Amino acid sequence: MGSRRLALVRILGVIVVAFGITYLTWRWTSTIAWDAWWIALPLVIAETYSLGESILFALTMWNAKARPAPPVALPGRTVDVFITTYNEPLEIVAKTAIAARDMHYPHRTWILDDGGRDEFREAALAMGVGYIRRGDEWIGRKRFAKAGNVNNALFQTDGELVAILDSDQVPLPNFLDRVIGYFDDPDVAFVQTPQVFWNVEAHDPLGSQAELFYGPIQQGKDGWDAAFFCGSNAVLRREALMALGLTRFARNAFGAMRSSLRAARSRLLDMRGTVALRHPDQIEVIEYVLREVDQALARVRTGDVLSEVSFDLREHSMAALSPTTPADVVSELIAILDATDVSHTDEALALHPLDTASITEDMATAMHLHAMGWRSVYHHETLVYGLAPEDLGTMLSQRLRWASGSMQVFFSDNPLTLKGLSFAQRLMYVSTMTSYLSGFAALAFIIAPIVFLTTGVMPLHADPLAFLTLFVPFYLLCQLFFQVAGHGSRGLWRGQQMSFALFPTWIMATVAGFTAKVFHRHLAFSVTAKTRQAQSLNLRHIRVQLIAIVALIAASTMGVLRVAAGEAAVGPTAFTLLWVVLDVLLLGAVVVASRYHGPATPPLHPVPDTAELDAVLTAFDPARGLPLKHESLHPSGGAGSSRP
Repeated sequence: MGSRRLALVRILGVIVVAFGITYLTWRWTSTIAWDAWWIALPLVIAETYSLGESILFALTMWNAKARPAPPVALPGRTVDVFITTYNEPLEIVAKTAIAARDMHYPHRTWILDDGGRDEFREAALAMGVGYIRRGDEWIGRKRFAKAGNVNNALFQTDGELVAILDSDQVPLPNFLDRVIGYFDDPDVAFVQTPQVFWNVEAHDPLGSQAELFYGPIQQGKDGWDAAFFCGSNAVLRREALMALGLTRFARNAFGAMRSSLRAARSRLLDMRGTVALRHPDQIEVIEYVLREVDQALARVRTGDVLSEVSFDLREHSMAALSPTTPADVVSELIAILDATDVSHTDEALALHPLDTASITEDMATAMHLHAMGWRSVYHHETLVYGLAPEDLGTMLSQRLRWASGSMQVFFSDNPLTLKGLSFAQRLMYVSTMTSYLSGFAALAFIIAPIVFLTTGVMPLHADPLAFLTLFVPFYLLCQLFFQVAGHGSRGLWRGQQMSFALFPTWIMATVAGFTAKVFHRHLAFSVTAKTRQAQSLNLRHIRVQLIAIVALIAASTMGVLRVAAGEAAVGPTAFTLLWVVLDVLLLGAVVVASRYHGPATPPLHPVPDTAELDAVLTAFDPARGLPLKHESLHPSGGAGSSRP
């Protein structure tokens, strides 16, 4: 963002905040209809929330950074390129693999196949790229979806840097050359580039392109050293990821050890009572183990090595047993000691470099890297082209996963309380997470006009002229600020529509994130479909929005009839009807989206298909025929673009 436009954005931001605070102060102190508090309070709270989001957006844009040309990528760094896949067809994965393999900077490309498909392994060999799947150690254990797939690969490779691509994210040949230079700064943990989708039409009915986020917002966060890792199209420093995994392991192990020792002490106290009745002569053994547990707790508090504490506790406690110790006492003591063993785990990996506690592993990982003092870079240049959902159902599933994971982090690992983050970083993460609370605000903005038009109950008591004088300038300035801050970004209006119209999704996500925290649930990870889905019009995805639209139209009709009958004032009704029109226009986005099933004419892919791709699909795609014995299909017959 240029200095002049940044100055204008800052001025507009200050003006918007000033007008907003003035308006909301007036609303809270002078206008609340306490006789109808059940609708008045939700409405003013929704307005207050909207002002808060405007303030956070202004803070984000205050320090928007337009980076100069990236540093030159010096030779000598080792790079692993990970292509994550689960159930995507070979055609998509192979196209990405060939493009990734042929990137200019020396590297090694790997297909991370969580589907464990033999034809993918054979195709990878033919293309001259590596192939990694889960081993037997994962059988019957938590897999953690994409995060687990990447973590598994991290322990089977050794590159200094790791580039992560989704199966449909096709990189340009210069992708690595344009971002690796940033890692000359030893404090940089990752570099994120925009996600751009080549199959999105200009009018973008699903709001997939997100040019505001992958532009001004990410640049704004970058200015506060809080750019997000978005799961793909990024390069990360292995050292930073491993340091994060070790830190998380140590923290979790310490907490688990302390909790297990306290639980062991409680069980031993209970056991002492039962042993006194069954085996009075064994009381001394129980007392001895209790003392050992107390000593172990003291050692944990002083920072002793946990494995040594666990080992000593077991050795000393077992030494207290004798051949005459009753079998039931021995078995109970062994069970208690087993629960305190830090090496005891039901997971395939001891360390999880990428965060596995949330289904938005990308944002959670970035947040913890920032908390550890690592820096990030947002490089605003299109270097990768991917596939966006082509139907409403797939898009909603994707957005629900993003929102649910974000709210899960908000409730369980809130950035406001996470140690290590700067104040600005806390606000940058909070601004993204709290944006999904807009679902409740939208609900209030829909219900309030319906209530007034149908019943005449006023959600506020105010002089119409005063209301128009204070509210209209604030609203118009917000829109102007949004347009100026997002200069050059297409789809700003569609973005506002989707933010409002997807209110049921945001509400479900908030509830899911909250219940996951309260009930200690791990949210299910849904893989976004990379191929066009069914062409039928399925209104079940938007039934709540349709009900809202019908209710708004019906309420408007009733409001007009009430004016005609002399039961309602013309001025407030007219203004409320304008409010209804705005709500319907916003909600109408999902009606248009429900009829969309991808571009009528497939656009030209920015990276054209190759003869090699066709050969791979002919040889190894089960849909085209049985896998064939082969020699390498890579023109060089080697391993592609490999490390020096």
